[in-house]
Amino acid sequence: MNEPAGPVHDLAIIGGGVNGCGIARDAAGRGLKVMLCEQGDLAQGTSSASTKLIHGGLRYLEYREFRLVREALIEREVLLRAMPHICWPLRFVLPHRPGLRPAWLVRLGLFIYDHLGGRRLLPATQTLDLARDIAGQSLKPSFTRAFEYSDCWIDDARLVILNARAAADMGAEIAVRTRCVAAERRDGLWHILLENTRTGAERHIEARALVNAGGPWVEDVILNKLHGKAPAQIRLVKGSHVVVKRLFDHAKAYNFQMTDGRIVFAIPYESDFTLIGTTDLDYHGMPGEAFCTPEECDYLLAAASAYFARPVGSDDIVWTYSGVRPLYDDGASSSTAATRDYVITVEDENGVAPLVNLFGGKITTYRRLAEAALAKLKPYVSELGAAWTASAPLPGGDMAVDGVDAAVTRLCAERPYLDERWARRLVRSYGSQARDVLGAATSTRDLGAWFGWDLTEAEVCWLMRREWAQTADDVLWRRSKLGLRLRPDEVRNLDAWMRENHQATDRFSS
Repeated sequence: MNEPAGPVHDLAIIGGGVNGCGIARDAAGRGLKVMLCEQGDLAQGTSSASTKLIHGGLRYLEYREFRLVREALIEREVLLRAMPHICWPLRFVLPHRPGLRPAWLVRLGLFIYDHLGGRRLLPATQTLDLARDIAGQSLKPSFTRAFEYSDCWIDDARLVILNARAAADMGAEIAVRTRCVAAERRDGLWHILLENTRTGAERHIEARALVNAGGPWVEDVILNKLHGKAPAQIRLVKGSHVVVKRLFDHAKAYNFQMTDGRIVFAIPYESDFTLIGTTDLDYHGMPGEAFCTPEECDYLLAAASAYFARPVGSDDIVWTYSGVRPLYDDGASSSTAATRDYVITVEDENGVAPLVNLFGGKITTYRRLAEAALAKLKPYVSELGAAWTASAPLPGGDMAVDGVDAAVTRLCAERPYLDERWARRLVRSYGSQARDVLGAATSTRDLGAWFGWDLTEAEVCWLMRREWAQTADDVLWRRSKLGLRLRPDEVRNLDAWMRENHQATDRFSS
């Protein structure tokens, strides 16, 4: 490699998913000079293809994953406090299905679930009479009893974006559409060759430590970028979801037990839809090529139809998505039983230039994974500060846990050109920074061009300036889910406008 220019970074990170961005935020807040590269867009892979839940993992109790469940249950409330605009409590209805898990076993599991993680903010489990409760109205009449428990919803892609935002606000460099071509140790440092995937421009950097947060590409990074040895065995598991027209008119979600031992969720989604998922299938293809197959669609529709009074058919589907999870292979007999815990390995060369590889993990424990990864780096980076993220909000999250409704009311009062639905979407996306997105606008005319639904030029400029958006897909599927709303011609117009205005101006700033 040619000699790099510029100062040496304390830490370079490969991978712009939740783990990479979580580590970047934590490290930057501890005073390290951080650079993160992502070959595509932030959260473009697995981190935007989850079931959108912050949860302990009720079914993991069956596999005796008590440490993982406890850590995740504790984190559930830590994250709820840190990001109440993108994370909120959700009640889950688990109908009892005779012939599967007996009622006493479900009650025992939920009792443990309620008490294992020191629950404080979320309500406890209760038993429902489905003939009387609103949750029973959309189910088949054969289901008469259910258990209702608490977990949390999360906007997974925005979680990643906001961690990157926080890291950048503290001095980290976030380079999207930038892939690691190669990295090698030399003279006690990592020498890394980067390439912009849109322009082909190359760049060299040096770093004292390197983190491989490649997600399902973690093995490819080790073998083909770092020319290292084969890593610990990775088990790629594909999870697919379908989004359908709204199936019920209340705010609760469902946890359906299936005869094959799996569970399937049906969750209120973006006001007008229902999210159904997930599948768990071993996957052997390229991670970026995963998609929801017709067989998976049929499985999820049949799972929902086994419980809902009205059958759910393919005509109800408005969107499907699929992601590949890089699980640590613990030798489990099925992909469903494979551990969701994380494993972190470190290797160095004569005590310097450490490489941290991340395997497994789940969105709920991303912050704890980041702390654990940095603890592994402590022997190599003596000036590493103390852990700090447990009590720090993400950008826009400086509000009460139950403060979204009040924030929506205030925003509508301050900006009377907004209706309640529009204001709520902005608060749910940007929290206390929603007014900054709108800038000094006193009317809709001041927000510039309209791209469809309630997406305006002012918001797109914010996303391009502050959140690394470069294409319509970045805006419509990761910074928002407005891809469910815009027509194909509106999507094309947005993409064309972004290409022509790739250097968004600050003219909407207050």
